[in-house]
Amino acid sequence: MTPVLRGCYHPPIIWTNIRRGIAQTNDSQYFYEESGLSHLPVIVGMGGVNAAGRTSGHQAFRRTVLDSLPETDRQETLLGLASLMNLARCDDQGQWFDAEGQPAEAQALAERLADQVLSHTLIRRIEDERFNATGIPANRQSKLTLGQDLTFTLRSRQLPEQPPADWQIRELDNRHVEVTVPAGEFDVLLPDHRQALVRAAGQLPSGFAPEQLYRSVHHPRGLSMTIFGASDCLGDSGLDWDALRDSLDPDDIAVYAGNSIGQMDAEGWGGLMKSFVAGERATSKQMPLGYAQMPADFLNAYVLGNVGGAGAAMGACASFLYNLKLGLNDIRSGRRRVVMVGTADAPITPEVIEGFRSMGALADDESLKALDALEVLTDSDYQKACRPFARNCGFTIAEATQFVILMADDLALDIGARIIGSVPDVFVNADGWKRSISAPGVGNYITLSKAVALARDIVGDEGVRQRSFVHAHATSTPKNRTTESHVLNEVARANDIQAWPVVAVKSFVGHSQGSAAGDQAVSALGSMATGILPGIPTLDAIAEDVHHSHLDIRREAREFTADVAFINAKGFGGNNASGVVLSADVTLKLLAARHGEEALAAWRERSGLCEQRRADYLDKAQRGEFTPTYRFGEGVLEGPELEITDREIRIPGYAKPVSLKVDNPFGSL
Repeated sequence: MTPVLRGCYHPPIIWTNIRRGIAQTNDSQYFYEESGLSHLPVIVGMGGVNAAGRTSGHQAFRRTVLDSLPETDRQETLLGLASLMNLARCDDQGQWFDAEGQPAEAQALAERLADQVLSHTLIRRIEDERFNATGIPANRQSKLTLGQDLTFTLRSRQLPEQPPADWQIRELDNRHVEVTVPAGEFDVLLPDHRQALVRAAGQLPSGFAPEQLYRSVHHPRGLSMTIFGASDCLGDSGLDWDALRDSLDPDDIAVYAGNSIGQMDAEGWGGLMKSFVAGERATSKQMPLGYAQMPADFLNAYVLGNVGGAGAAMGACASFLYNLKLGLNDIRSGRRRVVMVGTADAPITPEVIEGFRSMGALADDESLKALDALEVLTDSDYQKACRPFARNCGFTIAEATQFVILMADDLALDIGARIIGSVPDVFVNADGWKRSISAPGVGNYITLSKAVALARDIVGDEGVRQRSFVHAHATSTPKNRTTESHVLNEVARANDIQAWPVVAVKSFVGHSQGSAAGDQAVSALGSMATGILPGIPTLDAIAEDVHHSHLDIRREAREFTADVAFINAKGFGGNNASGVVLSADVTLKLLAARHGEEALAAWRERSGLCEQRRADYLDKAQRGEFTPTYRFGEGVLEGPELEITDREIRIPGYAKPVSLKVDNPFGSL
């Protein structure tokens, strides 16, 4: 093999050689240094939860293809969701019980609970009472005209800090005062309840409360979802995290996680921003817990104990892919060996929904009525609010958290990690000059074209033409159905793809903002594992302005063997990203070409332990037994405990020191 410069990466040459089986060696170190190849970022775990259920074991994916599953898998999915929703439980002997504690036969219980499970998962009417009969609490500015003086009493501490100058205040006792307001105009805020104008959302399954699974204290919903999602990811991986961490240098690990908006509910920035106007006090937690990078901070401090790399990339609806790119870049370069990547978004709040509605972006009730010429919306109407590539009127907001663990391919083989796919690259391009921030641009044509070009070099032209599909961003807005379909269609035409299968998972789970591409990615992994592509059940007919001469957009699910999935994201403001996900089969073929069949055979012998730990976790999860990892106050270090030399830093509780030998590519004076 002809040596090349260390660190150089030439994808067209290198990937083509791998596909032809030319580049093979059993010496991984020689292989990477002399060939110039990057480490391949393989996916060794996934976890989270969205409106379809938990990610591990492909539960959420199976909910979206429920009618295409064998009966045993369908029953298992229904019962797993029922236990997640606290509608049923199962003991360690396999005996199922209903919510009243009565024993029941599994098949009969699954059928009895099917309607309840199905109607309280996926997109549906928002179940928060504020959005329904009660109405959303609000205040209305009013000006009263007093015909005579108004006298009232109140607690002293309820007085404004700056009372109006014309108020007459008399102290009654140590706690109460009497106030007299003179006749005339009087400005007040009157309590009100406004009817919600948007009532459809992709909510987590009813009855599932992640904050109740661990010692949560005033955590915003997104951060409670983070704890569950990351723990689910660790469980799905089957890794012994503590043992893995001890085997690596601390700097070999990184976490990239965040969201697109921040924590905007009452426990985060939402409560902070309205505290003064609402007459409430800001808490000490609302400001820090509201930051968009807080999911990464929570994982480092309470789940993983990570002292390596950390951060978050915000890219609106493309945020998951932005964070995924940070992780895979670290893995490919050799800078990190293991990276946890993810997002957690909980935007189903009155204020966030009103913000998107005022933009004209959401499918509000009146628009849904007009779309189908209805007088009143029923529950079934809300369930089909999201209609990608059909006649539609706006996206459906949703909440979700999704995480994956990326690992360098040689490390995954060495430790016998479970390999469920790989991510060779994510491409990011901006839109350039635009009429407005929300207007479409050209960036997505570039990102998707690059993604297809890379996949072509890996699996060949026929692999892309016959065995690839695209997970579209597919928001269900009139603008998206036109612009994204044109992107997909033109890229398909340019690559001689005649009927490119298009999947739109938002039709099931809604648009979870920064976590949307995470929903797409884990759904793609589900398709690759099962050979089923979800349909678009809300697609009555493809809209006339959708470009689809080279696309295959269907209502029904279908069988499909995929080598490659393209994850596409068109984020607000021109944050475009397209990721390439390779199937487990293709990934293993690449690993055989990169490391040799002997290395792959040895990996298979070592992989049993991870598979067994994963099976144990999924068995407990199926029964509804969740114990999220949350290590608050454990192993706390503040600095004086460290042993610092000019060569390394030793940290109590970490098996290996932090090396201070850093790369200097600039030379010395």
